[in-house]
Amino acid sequence: MTRGRLRVYLGAAPGVGKTYAMLAEGHRRRDRGTDVVIGYVECHDRPRTIDLLDGLEAVHRKTMAYRGTTFTELDADAVIARAPRVALIDELAHTNIPGSRNEKRWQDIEEILEAGIDVITTVNVQHLDSVNDVVEQITGIPQRETVPDEVVRRADQVELVDMAPEALRRRLAHGNVYAPEKIDAALANYFRVGNLTALRELALLWLADKVDDQLDRYRADHDIHTTWEARERVVVALTGGPEGDTLIRRAARIADRAKGADLFAVHVTAGAGLTGASPANLARQRALVESLGGTYHQVVGDDIPQALLDFARGVNATQLVLGASRRGRFAQLFSRGVGVTTTALSGPIDVHMVTHEEASKSRLRTRRGGAITRRRQAAGFVLAAVGLPLLTVLLANLRGQLSMPSDILLFIVAVVGVALAGGIYPALFAAVVGSLLLNYYFTPPFYEFTINQHENVLALVAYVLVGVAVSAVVEIAARRTREAARAGADAELLSDLAGSVLRGWNVDGRHQGALNDLLERLRVTFALSAVTLLERRPEAPLTPNRQRDPGCWRIIATVGGEPACTPDEGDADVPVDDDLALVLRGRTPSAADRRVLEAFAAQAAVTLRQQRLAEEAEQARPLAQADRLRTALLTAVSHDLRSPLASAKAAVESLRTDDVHWSEQERGELLATADESLVRLDRLVANLLDMSRLQAGALGVSAQPVAVQEIVPYAVDELGAPEARLRIPDDLTDVLADPILLERVLVNLISNAVHHSPPGEPVLVTASAHAGHLELRVIDRGPGIPPADRDRVFQPFQRLGDRDNETGVGLGLALSRGLVEAMDGTLIPEETPGGGLTMIITLPVAPSDMADPALTSHVDALRERRTR
Repeated sequence: MTRGRLRVYLGAAPGVGKTYAMLAEGHRRRDRGTDVVIGYVECHDRPRTIDLLDGLEAVHRKTMAYRGTTFTELDADAVIARAPRVALIDELAHTNIPGSRNEKRWQDIEEILEAGIDVITTVNVQHLDSVNDVVEQITGIPQRETVPDEVVRRADQVELVDMAPEALRRRLAHGNVYAPEKIDAALANYFRVGNLTALRELALLWLADKVDDQLDRYRADHDIHTTWEARERVVVALTGGPEGDTLIRRAARIADRAKGADLFAVHVTAGAGLTGASPANLARQRALVESLGGTYHQVVGDDIPQALLDFARGVNATQLVLGASRRGRFAQLFSRGVGVTTTALSGPIDVHMVTHEEASKSRLRTRRGGAITRRRQAAGFVLAAVGLPLLTVLLANLRGQLSMPSDILLFIVAVVGVALAGGIYPALFAAVVGSLLLNYYFTPPFYEFTINQHENVLALVAYVLVGVAVSAVVEIAARRTREAARAGADAELLSDLAGSVLRGWNVDGRHQGALNDLLERLRVTFALSAVTLLERRPEAPLTPNRQRDPGCWRIIATVGGEPACTPDEGDADVPVDDDLALVLRGRTPSAADRRVLEAFAAQAAVTLRQQRLAEEAEQARPLAQADRLRTALLTAVSHDLRSPLASAKAAVESLRTDDVHWSEQERGELLATADESLVRLDRLVANLLDMSRLQAGALGVSAQPVAVQEIVPYAVDELGAPEARLRIPDDLTDVLADPILLERVLVNLISNAVHHSPPGEPVLVTASAHAGHLELRVIDRGPGIPPADRDRVFQPFQRLGDRDNETGVGLGLALSRGLVEAMDGTLIPEETPGGGLTMIITLPVAPSDMADPALTSHVDALRERRTR
C-alpha cells in the first residue's frame, strides 16, 4: 500500500488562521470531487472557523474519561475504517489523554498515513522541539506539547501561515481569537509585538532550513553539481597556519553583509593522513569559527583544490575565501599553487584571495631526516665496495660464456641489492662504480675507458638510469613507511591522550587531576625530565614597546624535576597563545615531534580552561545558594513575620482601648495571645538569624560537656509540650555540645513532632550511648515522610504537607541539621516502626579529660537566656 502524503500548515503564532486555512483547503478539494473528511478540528469557538465546518463530513471522535472528566480525542481507527482520500486533523503536537494507544497525536497521524490516507494538519512554530526552549526564553511561557522536528520535515508540503504582528493584535482585539475576558491579558503578555515578531522570524528561519533540505534533495536526485545562488554561503579554507584567524574574520564580514548567510570553515587533510598543520592553530580557529556562528569541517583529499571545490559545491557555496600563498617565488615557478588552481576551477563560485602578514614569508620547511639510518647507509657502501669487485672478478673469469647484456643485468642486480641495503646514496655510488667497471673490463676495447660500439653506450646509460630509479624508489618507499609508522604512532598517542583527558573528568564535570596527568603523559612519552605549563601574569608590567615583560610568568602546573620559571629556561617551549606556554626540559624534541607537542599544548589549554570553569562554577554555587536563600526568605517570611506581629499588636491595642471594658479572664486571654505571638516571633527571628550565620559560616559554637538529662527537660519546658514523654537514663555520660544550640535543636524537633502527631498521641524522646556517641531520638506517630523526600525536608523553606501558613517558614529542620553538624554531629530521619517519623541526633561523647566540669555552667546559661 502506498503511504499517504502529509501536508502541514505551520503557524507563526496562535490565531494566524492555520485551522481556517486547513478547512478552506478541505473545501477546495471537496469541490474538486476529492473524498475529504474531518478527523479532528478544534475551532476554539471562533465563528468564522465554525462556519467552515458546514459541508464537510466529520468522523466521530472517541470519548475518554480521565480524573472524573470526559474528553474527546481523535479516533484513528474510525478514520482508517472510513478510508477517505484526505483527512483533516488539527493540532499535530497534541498530547493524548492517558490510556490512549499513542501518547501523541502525530503518532496517530503516522498510522493513518501508513494506511494510505493523505493528511492535512496544523502546528504552531512554538511546538517544534528545536525551538521550544528559545520560545520559552522569549515569551516566558513553557510549551508542554511538542512535536519532533523530523516529523514536520518529513512532510511532503509545509506551508507557512503568517500575519504581521500588528494585524494579529487587531484580530485579537476584535475578538476573533479569544473570548473578550481573555483579550487584555493576551495582548499584555504572549501577544506583545516583540514576542510575535520573534516567533515570526523563528518560523521563517525554520521554514528556510526546510526549503534548503528540499533543494539539496532535488539537486542530489537530479545529479546537479553546479552552484545555485539561492542563498549566500561562504566557505573559508584553513591550512592550520597562523593566517587562519585573519581569513576567518574576513569571511565572517563577508557573510555578515548578506543577511542570513552561512559560514563554513574547512581544512583539507592529505589522503595519507600526513599533514604539517598545527593542531593548536586548528583548535583555536575552530573555536573562533563557532563563536562567530559558523561550522567547522575537516575533509580528506589528495588534491587539495579539488577537495575544496567538492566541499564548496556540496554545501552549495557561493563564495570561497583563501589565503594568499606562503610559497616562495622559486616554488611558484614550478607549481601554480592551491589558490591559482582553485580560482581556475571554481566556475560560478567567487574566490577571494586574502592577503595576510604571513603571505610575504616563505614557508619554512623542516629538513627531513633520511629514511635509511646511517648504519644501513654505511653497510650499503661496504657492500658496494666489496661486492662490485668480487662480481667483476667472477664475470671476468666467465667472459667467454656471458654476453655484455648479461653482465649489465648482473651489475643491475648488484645495484638493486645495494639500494635495498643502504638506500639511495650507496646505490648511486654502486651505479657509477659499476658503470666504470663495466666499461673497463667488459666493453671493447678492454682495459680502457673507451667504448667502440654505440649499443654498448646505450646499455651503460640505461644501466645507470635503472640503478638511479630503483634506488630512488627504495628510498621513497622507506621514507613513506617511516612516515606512516610515525603517523600511526602519533594517531595512537593522540587518541590515548584524548581518552586520558576525558577520563580525568568525572560525570559531574569536576576536575580529577587531568592537567597533571596530561603533563605527566607528555613527560613519559618524550623522555623529558620536567614539563611545565606557564601563564603570563595578567598584572605583568608593559615594556617601553608596549609588550608584556617576558619574565613575568607563573607556574600553572608542573611534573618531573625542577620546573622552568620562564620559557627561556627550558630546552624547548611550545607557545599555546599569547599568555600560555608549555616548557620542556630534558632534551630538545625533533621537528617531527612538534606537531604532537602542539596537540598536547592545545589539549593542556583546553583542560586548564575546563578546570577554571569548574572552579568558577564551584565558587558560584554558594553565591547562587545564598541568593536562592535570600529570595526564598523574602517570599516565605512576608506572611510569617507579619502574622505574629499582627496578633500581638491587635491584642495590645485591644488592651489599651478605652471603649471596651475587659474582664480579667478576657485580659488574660489577650495577654496570653500577645505572649504566644511574641514567643513565636522571637523563635522565628532566632531561626532566621541562626540560619544566616550558618550560611555565612559565622556561627560560634562553644562545645563543652553537657548532660542531656538536664537539657531535654528544659527544651520540653520551654516548648510547653505536655504531650512529650521522656525516657532519659540518669547514668548517661555527658555529650560534647553547645548547650544553647542543642536546646534549640531539641525545641525545633519536638515542636515539629508535636505538630504532626495525631491528637492525643504523645511524642517520645529517648537517649542512649553507643560506641563513643550518644543518640537522642525524637519519635512521633504522625504521617511520616516518604523516603524520596527525606533529604529534601532538610532544605530551607520546605514545608512538606503544610498549607496553613501558620507553622513557620520551614526553617526548623534545616536549621536543626545545620546546628547539629556545627557541633560535629549528625541528624538523620528514620521511619518509626508502626508509622511515624524518628529524628535521630548523634553527638560525640565528651572525652574523659573534660569530665567533672561544673554541670551548672550550661544550666545557668540556659536560665540566664530565659531571663533575658
